[in-house]
Amino acid sequence: MLRFLRVILTGLLAARCDGVGAFGVGAYGGVRVVNGDDHCSGRVEVNLHDSWGTICDRDWNLQAASVVCSELGCGFVESAVRGGGFGPGSGNIALVSVHCKGHESSLIHCDAFINTNAFICTHQNDAGVKCSGSLMEPRLTVLSPHHVFSVGESVYFYCTIQPRNRVSNVHLYKHGVDTPLVTQSADPTQIGVSLVLSDVETYQQGSYSCQYNIKGGFPPHLITSPPSHPVNITVVDLLTPQHWYNTSSEAPPGSVIKGESFNITCSTPRQYPGASFQLRLVRSNGTVRQSLPAAFQSVTFTFPNAQSSNEGYYYCLYRVQLGGRTFVSRESQPLPIAVKDPDPLLSPMVISWLVSGVTFVVAVIIILAVAKVSCNKEKKPSELERETRTCVDNTYVALSVDKL
Repeated sequence: MLRFLRVILTGLLAARCDGVGAFGVGAYGGVRVVNGDDHCSGRVEVNLHDSWGTICDRDWNLQAASVVCSELGCGFVESAVRGGGFGPGSGNIALVSVHCKGHESSLIHCDAFINTNAFICTHQNDAGVKCSGSLMEPRLTVLSPHHVFSVGESVYFYCTIQPRNRVSNVHLYKHGVDTPLVTQSADPTQIGVSLVLSDVETYQQGSYSCQYNIKGGFPPHLITSPPSHPVNITVVDLLTPQHWYNTSSEAPPGSVIKGESFNITCSTPRQYPGASFQLRLVRSNGTVRQSLPAAFQSVTFTFPNAQSSNEGYYYCLYRVQLGGRTFVSRESQPLPIAVKDPDPLLSPMVISWLVSGVTFVVAVIIILAVAKVSCNKEKKPSELERETRTCVDNTYVALSVDKL
């Protein structure tokens, strides 16, 4: 009698009240169901010390069965089977009197008694479980024919779910974000739910998936499906480009001189692959467009010989094709450019005349200066020549006579 009481006491002490369970973590090797219709129903067996054993149905209930379904990834419990409903097992009866609250993720977190033969239990009392089955992975699609969107547009997703009468909510998740961006309640008859992402911004581009919840288990709680395969979207935000022009410094502001060269540069701070800049000239007799690939953040349109046809208002656009769609930025502010004739006072012909005149004057001055210098160097007249005067035709001539 004392020996029997010691066995009972040993079995009772085996029950842990700290939530770790009657078996140590190192001793537990998982749970399985056998002899059922699928991998989510059958006789429940646990692996203790590398040996599979059954569970006695003493105190076996929906809460414990719910934990098994959760641990197996088989949804929620439909029934807790007692009395060897899936046939008697063989080998050890590992556990008896399993007590779970129902929210545990594994039997290892439940309280249980390791079988020490203190309780009378045979394989006719093997416990079993029938679970709802694994929640099928949903499928996420984008309802539009493209996956590239402009800022401010709405993206319409569709999450296809497994038809169940207990589906509660469907969620849209963005990769890297823990909380759902969109949550939509589901009608029990629906096989899919629309999920709308409104007014998208550039930070919302990326990878998306959907998941759904089913309410079940004991106590009832939400069970989440695995995520769908990801779907990627791109959000394009084209900023309004800036532009400016360069020409000779002699040109008045807002103008270029006819016949001279000038250029217009278009720039944007945000680039996309395969984009281009378009320069649009609006003039009185129509509109002229030209484009250059946007290999860098800016491009320069060059005009080597300004003519009156280049006069008007210039606008820059940034254009890109992505995912089968064409996106065009807003136009830049108008850049007015007038083409002016050269200043007549400074025309090449006048300048040539001025240069020729100045050259002539300088030459005359040099000649006169040289002549003056030459005259100054001529021999001065002798005294006789100075004093000699000749009178011809009543003209008095003074002759000087040398002194004796």
